[in-house]
Amino acid sequence: MSLSLTLAALWAVLANVLAMLPSRDHHWRTAYMLIAVGIPIVGYVTAQHGPWVGMLILAAGMSVLRWPVIYLGRWIKRRTLR
Repeated sequence: MSLSLTLAALWAVLANVLAMLPSRDHHWRTAYMLIAVGIPIVGYVTAQHGPWVGMLILAAGMSVLRWPVIYLGRWIKRRTLR
């Protein structure tokens, strides 16, 4: 397995472990940290393995961080319907 896929797998394991820990802010601070670390990893995977694998890794990350994605979609919808 390449370094980029290894980093993506470690990111997924870290995200799941952090989700098990208690949080006072409903894990939003953790989500921001995971997004900041995950975006370069998705770029690295895409550079090494192409856009299809990059999109699969992006979809996997979006499934882990689904609430920030849902809120982003709601925000975009609110902004475009005005």
